[in-house]
Amino acid sequence: MAKKDLKRRNALGRGLGALLEDSPAKGQSEEQKEYPSAGSMNSIPLDEIEVNPFQPRTHFDQEALQELSESIKIQGIIQPITVRKLSKNKYQLISGERRFQASKLAGLEMIPAYVRTADDQQMLEMALIENIQRENLNSIEIALSYQRLLTECDLKQEELGDRVGKNRTTVNNYLRLLKLPPDIQAALRDKKLSMGHARALVNIENIDTQLDIFKKVIEHDLSVRKVEELVRLAMAPRKEGKEEKAAPEGGKEIANLQTKLASHFGTRVQVKSNGKKGEIKIPFISVEDLNRILEILNV
Repeated sequence: MAKKDLKRRNALGRGLGALLEDSPAKGQSEEQKEYPSAGSMNSIPLDEIEVNPFQPRTHFDQEALQELSESIKIQGIIQPITVRKLSKNKYQLISGERRFQASKLAGLEMIPAYVRTADDQQMLEMALIENIQRENLNSIEIALSYQRLLTECDLKQEELGDRVGKNRTTVNNYLRLLKLPPDIQAALRDKKLSMGHARALVNIENIDTQLDIFKKVIEHDLSVRKVEELVRLAMAPRKEGKEEKAAPEGGKEIANLQTKLASHFGTRVQVKSNGKKGEIKIPFISVEDLNRILEILNV
Protein backbone atom coordinates (compact mmCIF):
# COMPACT_ATOMS: atom_id res chain seq x y z
CA MET A 1 0.00 0.00 0.00
CA ALA A 2 2.85 2.37 0.94
CA LYS A 3 4.55 1.83 -2.45
CA LYS A 4 1.29 2.57 -4.29
CA ASP A 5 0.79 5.80 -2.33
CA LEU A 6 4.38 6.84 -3.03
CA LYS A 7 3.93 6.27 -6.77
CA ARG A 8 0.72 8.28 -6.70
CA ARG A 9 2.42 11.21 -4.90
CA ASN A 10 5.31 11.12 -7.36
CA ALA A 11 2.89 11.22 -10.32
CA LEU A 12 1.01 14.20 -8.85
CA GLY A 13 4.27 15.92 -8.02
CA ARG A 14 5.26 15.97 -11.68
CA GLY A 15 2.39 18.45 -12.26
CA LEU A 16 -0.06 19.01 -15.09
CA GLY A 17 2.41 17.89 -17.71
CA ALA A 18 2.52 14.38 -16.23
CA LEU A 19 -1.26 14.15 -16.23
CA LEU A 20 -1.44 15.25 -19.87
CA GLU A 21 1.49 13.09 -20.91
CA ASP A 22 3.49 15.96 -22.38
CA SER A 23 6.86 14.20 -22.29
CA PRO A 24 8.04 13.01 -25.74
CA ALA A 25 7.79 9.26 -26.17
CA LYS A 26 10.95 7.24 -26.53
CA GLY A 27 12.01 6.81 -30.12
CA GLN A 28 10.12 9.94 -31.20
CA SER A 29 11.58 11.48 -34.35
CA GLU A 30 13.14 14.95 -34.43
CA GLU A 31 10.30 16.14 -36.68
CA GLN A 32 7.69 14.93 -34.18
CA LYS A 33 9.53 16.77 -31.39
CA GLU A 34 9.68 19.94 -33.44
CA TYR A 35 5.99 19.89 -34.40
CA PRO A 36 3.78 18.79 -31.47
CA SER A 37 1.19 16.12 -32.20
CA ALA A 38 -2.35 15.84 -30.88
CA GLY A 39 -2.54 14.69 -27.30
CA SER A 40 0.66 16.44 -26.21
CA MET A 41 1.52 19.64 -24.37
CA ASN A 42 4.32 21.84 -25.68
CA SER A 43 5.55 25.40 -26.04
CA ILE A 44 4.17 26.79 -29.29
CA PRO A 45 5.04 30.09 -31.05
CA LEU A 46 2.28 32.64 -30.56
CA ASP A 47 2.38 33.62 -34.24
CA GLU A 48 1.47 30.04 -35.23
CA ILE A 49 -1.84 30.21 -33.32
CA GLU A 50 -5.02 31.70 -34.74
CA VAL A 51 -7.95 32.78 -32.56
CA ASN A 52 -11.02 30.64 -32.02
CA PRO A 53 -13.83 31.57 -34.45
CA PHE A 54 -16.29 29.97 -32.02
CA GLN A 55 -15.24 32.17 -29.05
CA PRO A 56 -18.46 32.97 -27.12
CA ARG A 57 -17.03 35.96 -25.25
CA THR A 58 -17.65 39.12 -27.24
CA HIS A 59 -15.98 41.62 -24.93
CA PHE A 60 -12.69 41.58 -23.00
CA ASP A 61 -12.05 44.08 -20.23
CA GLN A 62 -8.89 45.84 -21.44
CA GLU A 63 -7.81 46.90 -17.95
CA ALA A 64 -8.14 43.31 -16.65
CA LEU A 65 -6.28 42.07 -19.74
CA GLN A 66 -3.42 44.49 -19.03
CA GLU A 67 -3.29 43.33 -15.39
CA LEU A 68 -3.08 39.71 -16.53
CA SER A 69 -0.33 40.68 -18.96
CA GLU A 70 1.72 42.23 -16.13
CA SER A 71 1.20 39.10 -14.03
CA ILE A 72 2.38 36.90 -16.92
CA LYS A 73 5.56 38.98 -17.27
CA ILE A 74 6.39 38.17 -13.65
CA GLN A 75 4.89 34.70 -13.09
CA GLY A 76 4.69 33.31 -16.61
CA ILE A 77 1.74 31.21 -17.84
CA ILE A 78 0.49 29.07 -14.96
CA GLN A 79 -2.31 27.33 -16.87
CA PRO A 80 -1.60 26.29 -20.50
CA ILE A 81 -4.02 27.21 -23.25
CA THR A 82 -5.69 24.51 -25.37
CA VAL A 83 -5.35 24.38 -29.15
CA ARG A 84 -6.07 22.04 -32.03
CA LYS A 85 -3.54 21.30 -34.75
CA LEU A 86 -4.54 22.48 -38.23
CA SER A 87 -1.32 21.75 -40.12
CA LYS A 88 2.42 21.28 -39.62
CA ASN A 89 2.98 24.66 -37.96
CA LYS A 90 -0.51 26.09 -37.60
CA TYR A 91 -2.83 25.81 -34.61
CA GLN A 92 -6.26 27.12 -33.65
CA LEU A 93 -7.21 28.23 -30.16
CA ILE A 94 -9.85 26.13 -28.36
CA SER A 95 -9.73 27.82 -24.96
CA GLY A 96 -7.67 30.40 -23.11
CA GLU A 97 -8.06 33.48 -25.31
CA ARG A 98 -7.50 35.87 -22.38
CA ARG A 99 -4.20 34.16 -21.61
CA PHE A 100 -3.34 34.17 -25.32
CA GLN A 101 -4.07 37.89 -25.79
CA ALA A 102 -2.38 38.84 -22.50
CA SER A 103 0.73 36.86 -23.51
CA LYS A 104 0.94 38.84 -26.75
CA LEU A 105 0.64 42.06 -24.75
CA ALA A 106 3.43 40.81 -22.46
CA GLY A 107 5.68 40.36 -25.50
CA LEU A 108 6.00 36.56 -25.21
CA GLU A 109 7.02 34.60 -28.29
CA MET A 110 6.11 31.11 -27.01
CA ILE A 111 3.19 29.86 -24.93
CA PRO A 112 2.56 26.47 -23.26
CA ALA A 113 -0.35 24.74 -24.97
CA TYR A 114 -2.16 21.43 -24.77
CA VAL A 115 -2.78 20.07 -28.27
CA ARG A 116 -6.10 18.31 -28.89
CA THR A 117 -7.85 16.72 -31.84
CA ALA A 118 -11.29 18.23 -32.47
CA ASP A 119 -13.69 18.86 -35.34
CA ASP A 120 -15.64 22.12 -35.67
CA GLN A 121 -18.60 20.96 -33.57
CA GLN A 122 -16.32 19.67 -30.80
CA MET A 123 -14.39 22.95 -30.98
CA LEU A 124 -17.58 24.92 -30.48
CA GLU A 125 -18.77 22.73 -27.62
CA MET A 126 -15.42 22.76 -25.81
CA ALA A 127 -14.99 26.51 -26.24
CA LEU A 128 -18.50 27.29 -25.03
CA ILE A 129 -18.38 24.99 -22.01
CA GLU A 130 -14.85 26.06 -21.03
CA ASN A 131 -15.85 29.72 -21.12
CA ILE A 132 -19.12 29.19 -19.26
CA GLN A 133 -17.33 27.36 -16.47
CA ARG A 134 -14.14 29.43 -16.18
CA GLU A 135 -14.74 32.96 -17.38
CA ASN A 136 -16.79 35.70 -15.77
CA LEU A 137 -19.34 35.90 -18.58
CA ASN A 138 -22.30 38.24 -18.23
CA SER A 139 -25.82 36.78 -18.14
CA ILE A 140 -26.53 37.43 -21.83
CA GLU A 141 -23.25 35.82 -22.95
CA ILE A 142 -24.11 32.75 -20.86
CA ALA A 143 -27.62 32.65 -22.33
CA LEU A 144 -26.26 32.93 -25.89
CA SER A 145 -23.71 30.21 -25.16
CA TYR A 146 -26.46 27.91 -23.85
CA GLN A 147 -28.56 28.65 -26.94
CA ARG A 148 -25.66 27.83 -29.26
CA LEU A 149 -25.01 24.56 -27.44
CA LEU A 150 -28.68 23.62 -27.94
CA THR A 151 -28.95 24.60 -31.59
CA GLU A 152 -25.45 24.16 -33.05
CA CYS A 153 -24.35 21.17 -30.96
CA ASP A 154 -27.80 19.56 -31.09
CA LEU A 155 -28.07 19.12 -27.31
CA LYS A 156 -31.26 18.82 -25.30
CA GLN A 157 -31.75 20.98 -22.21
CA GLU A 158 -31.17 18.04 -19.89
CA GLU A 159 -27.94 17.11 -21.72
CA LEU A 160 -26.87 20.75 -21.64
CA GLY A 161 -27.47 20.90 -17.90
CA ASP A 162 -25.27 17.83 -17.41
CA ARG A 163 -22.48 19.31 -19.56
CA VAL A 164 -22.34 22.64 -17.72
CA GLY A 165 -23.20 21.31 -14.26
CA LYS A 166 -26.51 23.19 -13.94
CA ASN A 167 -30.06 21.95 -13.47
CA ARG A 168 -32.66 22.46 -16.22
CA THR A 169 -34.43 25.24 -14.33
CA THR A 170 -31.24 27.31 -14.15
CA VAL A 171 -30.50 26.71 -17.84
CA ASN A 172 -34.08 27.65 -18.74
CA ASN A 173 -33.90 30.86 -16.68
CA TYR A 174 -30.87 31.97 -18.69
CA LEU A 175 -32.44 31.03 -22.04
CA ARG A 176 -35.55 33.06 -21.22
CA LEU A 177 -33.42 36.20 -21.00
CA LEU A 178 -33.09 36.07 -24.80
CA LYS A 179 -36.82 36.84 -25.04
CA LEU A 180 -36.24 40.28 -23.48
CA PRO A 181 -36.11 43.41 -25.69
CA PRO A 182 -32.64 44.54 -26.88
CA ASP A 183 -32.56 47.51 -24.46
CA ILE A 184 -33.00 45.24 -21.45
CA GLN A 185 -30.51 42.67 -22.78
CA ALA A 186 -27.95 45.45 -23.25
CA ALA A 187 -28.47 46.60 -19.63
CA LEU A 188 -27.90 43.02 -18.46
CA ARG A 189 -24.77 42.75 -20.58
CA ASP A 190 -23.43 46.02 -19.15
CA LYS A 191 -24.38 44.94 -15.60
CA LYS A 192 -26.79 47.83 -15.12
CA LEU A 193 -29.48 45.25 -14.40
CA SER A 194 -29.25 42.09 -12.29
CA MET A 195 -30.35 38.58 -13.18
CA GLY A 196 -33.09 38.88 -10.52
CA HIS A 197 -34.55 42.00 -12.13
CA ALA A 198 -34.49 40.36 -15.56
CA ARG A 199 -36.13 37.14 -14.33
CA ALA A 200 -39.03 39.21 -13.01
CA LEU A 201 -39.38 41.31 -16.18
CA VAL A 202 -39.36 38.32 -18.53
CA ASN A 203 -42.68 37.14 -17.06
CA ILE A 204 -44.46 40.10 -18.69
CA GLU A 205 -45.63 39.42 -22.24
CA ASN A 206 -46.22 43.04 -23.24
CA ILE A 207 -42.94 44.62 -24.39
CA ASP A 208 -44.09 48.20 -23.68
CA THR A 209 -44.91 47.24 -20.09
CA GLN A 210 -41.53 45.52 -19.75
CA LEU A 211 -39.72 48.63 -20.97
CA ASP A 212 -41.81 50.90 -18.75
CA ILE A 213 -40.86 48.96 -15.61
CA PHE A 214 -37.27 48.66 -16.83
CA LYS A 215 -36.98 52.47 -17.09
CA LYS A 216 -38.29 52.80 -13.52
CA VAL A 217 -35.67 50.29 -12.35
CA ILE A 218 -32.86 52.33 -13.94
CA GLU A 219 -34.18 55.75 -12.89
CA HIS A 220 -35.03 54.85 -9.29
CA ASP A 221 -32.59 51.98 -8.65
CA LEU A 222 -35.46 49.67 -7.65
CA SER A 223 -34.81 46.46 -5.74
CA VAL A 224 -35.66 43.04 -7.18
CA ARG A 225 -38.53 42.69 -4.69
CA LYS A 226 -40.03 46.02 -5.80
CA VAL A 227 -39.79 44.96 -9.44
CA GLU A 228 -41.53 41.67 -8.62
CA GLU A 229 -44.36 43.67 -7.03
CA LEU A 230 -44.69 45.89 -10.13
CA VAL A 231 -44.72 42.79 -12.33
CA ARG A 232 -47.47 41.18 -10.24
CA LEU A 233 -49.55 44.34 -10.54
CA ALA A 234 -48.98 44.48 -14.30
CA MET A 235 -49.99 40.81 -14.69
CA ALA A 236 -53.07 41.06 -12.43
CA PRO A 237 -56.32 40.72 -14.41
CA ARG A 238 -58.36 43.96 -14.58
CA LYS A 239 -62.01 44.40 -15.58
CA GLU A 240 -62.77 47.43 -17.72
CA GLY A 241 -65.26 49.91 -16.29
CA LYS A 242 -65.49 48.08 -12.96
CA GLU A 243 -63.80 48.86 -9.69
CA GLU A 244 -61.26 46.23 -8.76
CA LYS A 245 -62.53 43.83 -6.15
CA ALA A 246 -60.48 43.02 -3.11
CA ALA A 247 -58.28 40.00 -3.67
CA PRO A 248 -59.85 36.79 -2.31
CA GLU A 249 -58.26 35.01 0.63
CA GLY A 250 -55.01 33.45 -0.54
CA GLY A 251 -54.82 35.86 -3.51
CA LYS A 252 -51.28 36.99 -2.70
CA GLU A 253 -50.13 33.39 -2.37
CA ILE A 254 -51.73 32.53 -5.72
CA ALA A 255 -50.04 35.54 -7.35
CA ASN A 256 -46.67 34.47 -5.93
CA LEU A 257 -47.26 30.91 -7.16
CA GLN A 258 -48.08 32.19 -10.66
CA THR A 259 -44.85 34.19 -10.74
CA LYS A 260 -42.77 31.20 -9.63
CA LEU A 261 -44.42 28.85 -12.14
CA ALA A 262 -44.01 31.41 -14.94
CA SER A 263 -40.30 31.65 -14.11
CA HIS A 264 -39.96 27.86 -14.02
CA PHE A 265 -41.75 27.13 -17.31
CA GLY A 266 -40.68 30.22 -19.25
CA THR A 267 -44.24 31.26 -20.09
CA ARG A 268 -47.17 32.97 -18.40
CA VAL A 269 -49.00 30.50 -16.14
CA GLN A 270 -52.56 31.00 -14.88
CA VAL A 271 -53.61 29.60 -11.50
CA LYS A 272 -57.27 29.63 -10.39
CA SER A 273 -58.48 28.51 -6.99
CA ASN A 274 -61.63 28.91 -4.85
CA GLY A 275 -59.81 27.79 -1.72
CA LYS A 276 -60.68 24.12 -2.12
CA LYS A 277 -60.00 23.27 -5.75
CA GLY A 278 -58.76 24.96 -8.89
CA GLU A 279 -56.74 24.62 -12.05
CA ILE A 280 -53.36 25.52 -13.54
CA LYS A 281 -53.09 26.57 -17.20
CA ILE A 282 -49.73 26.50 -19.03
CA PRO A 283 -50.10 27.97 -22.54
CA PHE A 284 -47.76 27.15 -25.44
CA ILE A 285 -47.29 28.90 -28.77
CA SER A 286 -45.91 26.08 -30.93
CA VAL A 287 -45.16 22.36 -31.01
CA GLU A 288 -41.54 23.17 -30.12
CA ASP A 289 -42.71 25.23 -27.15
CA LEU A 290 -44.98 22.36 -26.03
CA ASN A 291 -42.09 19.89 -26.26
CA ARG A 292 -39.95 22.26 -24.20
CA ILE A 293 -42.62 22.39 -21.46
CA LEU A 294 -43.07 18.60 -21.54
CA GLU A 295 -39.31 18.18 -21.19
CA ILE A 296 -39.36 20.38 -18.07
CA LEU A 297 -42.24 18.30 -16.73
CA ASN A 298 -40.21 15.18 -17.60
CA VAL A 299 -43.22 13.74 -19.44
